[in-house]
Amino acid sequence: MKELNKTYDPKDFEEKIYDYWMENNYFRAEVDENKKPYSIVMPPPNVTGNLHMGHALNNTIQDVLIRTKRMQGYSTLWIPGTDHASISTEAKVVEKLRSEGINKEDIGREKFLERAWEWTREYGGNIVNQLKKLGISCDWSRQSFTLDDNLSHAVEEVFIELYEKGLIYRGNRIINWCPSCETSISDAEVEHIETDSNIWYFKYPFANREGGIEIATTRPETIPGDLAIAVNPKDERYTDLIGEYVMIPVMENKKIPIIADEYVEMDFGSGAVKITPSHDPNDFEVGARHDLGQLVIMDGKGYLNENAGAYAGMERYEAREKIIEDFEKLGFYIGKKHHHNAVGHCERCKTVIEPLISKQWFVKMEPLAKPALEEYRKGNLNIIPERFGKIYENWLENIRDWNISRQLWWGHRLPVWYSDSDDEIVISREDPSNTKGHENKTYTQDQDTLDTWFSSALWPFSTMGWPEDTPEYNYFYPTNVLVTGYDIIFFWVIRMVFSALEQTGKLPFKDVLLNGLVRDSQGRKMSKSLGNGIDPLDIIRDYGADALRFTLVTGNTPGNDMRFYTKRVEANRNFANKLWNATRFLMMNMSDEIEDSKFDLEKLRYEDKWIISKLQKVIRKITDKIEKYEIGLAASDIYDFIWSDFCDWYIEIVKPVLYSEDVCEKTNTVKVLLYVLENILKLLHPFMPYITEEIWQALPNREDALIVSRWPEYNEKFVFEEEEAATEYIENAIREIRNARSEMNIENSKKSNTIVYTKDDEVKKIFEEMKGILLNLGYSNSVEITDDEGRKNSENIAIVLDKAEIQLPLKELVDFEKELKRLQKDKKEAEAELKRAKGKLSNEGFVSKAPEKLIEEEKEKVTKYEEILKTVEAQIAKVEKNL
Repeated sequence: MKELNKTYDPKDFEEKIYDYWMENNYFRAEVDENKKPYSIVMPPPNVTGNLHMGHALNNTIQDVLIRTKRMQGYSTLWIPGTDHASISTEAKVVEKLRSEGINKEDIGREKFLERAWEWTREYGGNIVNQLKKLGISCDWSRQSFTLDDNLSHAVEEVFIELYEKGLIYRGNRIINWCPSCETSISDAEVEHIETDSNIWYFKYPFANREGGIEIATTRPETIPGDLAIAVNPKDERYTDLIGEYVMIPVMENKKIPIIADEYVEMDFGSGAVKITPSHDPNDFEVGARHDLGQLVIMDGKGYLNENAGAYAGMERYEAREKIIEDFEKLGFYIGKKHHHNAVGHCERCKTVIEPLISKQWFVKMEPLAKPALEEYRKGNLNIIPERFGKIYENWLENIRDWNISRQLWWGHRLPVWYSDSDDEIVISREDPSNTKGHENKTYTQDQDTLDTWFSSALWPFSTMGWPEDTPEYNYFYPTNVLVTGYDIIFFWVIRMVFSALEQTGKLPFKDVLLNGLVRDSQGRKMSKSLGNGIDPLDIIRDYGADALRFTLVTGNTPGNDMRFYTKRVEANRNFANKLWNATRFLMMNMSDEIEDSKFDLEKLRYEDKWIISKLQKVIRKITDKIEKYEIGLAASDIYDFIWSDFCDWYIEIVKPVLYSEDVCEKTNTVKVLLYVLENILKLLHPFMPYITEEIWQALPNREDALIVSRWPEYNEKFVFEEEEAATEYIENAIREIRNARSEMNIENSKKSNTIVYTKDDEVKKIFEEMKGILLNLGYSNSVEITDDEGRKNSENIAIVLDKAEIQLPLKELVDFEKELKRLQKDKKEAEAELKRAKGKLSNEGFVSKAPEKLIEEEKEKVTKYEEILKTVEAQIAKVEKNL
């Protein structure tokens, strides 16, 4: 048995404990047919990133599940890894090159990739090392990176297979285009930001007669690309105009038709909208329905091209201003109205996204979406909380084909080869030149890479060796649960589901546990721009990883955002300190002869049975709640049990026994304390792994580490309902005594005789059995248990319990003259505060000008001080009676 340091300081042992776990391979997962498998894959953070509170929350939840299952005897695999994050990493490398005066095109693809790998090796391990500080117990020997050879092989396999099935194709479609990054980007990489803008109104004159039609648009810069004006076929204002032609005033001699389409909202703007098929996803669909064709007027940098007439060469917002100006000069500008809407921005560089028709590679989604939808509706996939299932369904029901090609160099390059001599396209891992059927031809590989989400979609099975038939894949796949943020349910979760069903025939996981965002104390999203971000590593340095972990899980419920308060971390550090001190107290009272926690069942007292019985119930509650993913509630249960039941009550109750000369009784009590502490450490370990492991190893005869000890199991034999109820009855009596004394402002040093009046034999037995506890914790000199009504005195403090009354002789406790002066002072203060608050509320100037919140606060003060005054006056009357 080693000695714990006098003061709890996580810096003394957290790093040492983690190294100990790593050295002994406790995180290592093995294929073991004698055990049940349990597996999780970590949502791979970007190699560009640093640990933030979202990572800390998400990984703590996963670690709680893994540590619990490991202790329950499962063979647990938690696969860690990182994502190459194509667009983010490429942007970082481009930025670094630019700082050196180099453009990526200047050094070429191969040299650029060398620099990208160099950057990844230098910075890519940051977040891994930071996760270790948090105490994450994943199998680091199986760490994966989305550009690893085996994962790249899986990506190529899937691309080729989907292409051969006709599920991947190349075509011209509307995509999200970032003019700054100069690539198409996925929906997941578009950040919709609420923006103040305008709707501009213009008139397009009729081509063959007087007059014109009014249109409204939020994007005047795309007017050169207009191919039609659309109205709703039910809109009586325009029925006679369908089939007519109008001129685009700023485009010389350009004539476009008026068409009817139900897409048009009659109450938006003028009810007539311009249709620009190459620069708007909805217009693209309208254009396809009416065979309008395409007209691209913008290049990849956001500049208008030769198809834009006089505006060619202008940047898009410069062109916007010039087009509005020209309409005004020609007399066809009507005006503008303020408009507030969510505008898509590139998540990485914050540039406004340009919807653009482009020749890209796509995955046909409808055949893949159907099975993913069916599995959820059959109940085979659980989404927690259930309300997010609607998002899952809606996205799959309204799915569009997935643009998977990116105009980037960093990432999985498309296994697509184009013949240099004709239009032949070959899908192949290797250069097909001079292979069978391609003799005497040369090919060039497609320059594009795949969307990051394409490789991430394969993560649950590619990390286990698929498409090879590996032992890990056969034993650990499918995984049990995915823990991720609700914000990527349709970007990543759904892609994993349909990819797994298509490639493996199985769901990748049964449960999806969604966590919310960690916000600041004001409820705002943490961001660099607001300067309200909190670095988890700073919190760990100041308070320890255990306190941070416990704060994150106790403040969390599935799918809900949480506010982060440093004061709560401080409180949880105090909780750890309380457990530390309770352990030290036990160890100081533990003789060297005590080798285990095997107590004598026959020698247990009421209070011993109470704590043992309470422990069984908390074991069952916590186990059930973790199983149901109610992790925050489970953490609260163990907190309450440790702080209140174990430390504040049981240890205080048994102190007289520990200080007594009865060695036999003391030894049994110490063994009960040790038994409860051992189980506490096991239950708390998944939440606060460091302190629990450090304490565990300080206890006598610890052969195994806590991390691999057996999870506690509910034991019916150790449930003592009668003794539990009896002890709680006495606890309640002591609480009531303390409350009554506090109300009378009686110092703890003052003790009195305690008279217990009851006619109930069972209650009498309880008080007789536990008289010592009442003496010790109820500030009593003596305890008299009686059924003689004559022992009751109206001048005593009377505490009414169920089937009993406790009386405390008031004259033994209170200096009535001194107490009266204190109460009169309190009364005066309460009257002054009440007068002030009522005065404010009767002031017309205050009520008419003050914010509603301030008025409500004053009303609450009136209620508060009226209650205080009422209580004080009642106490004064009681004291005056005794003078």
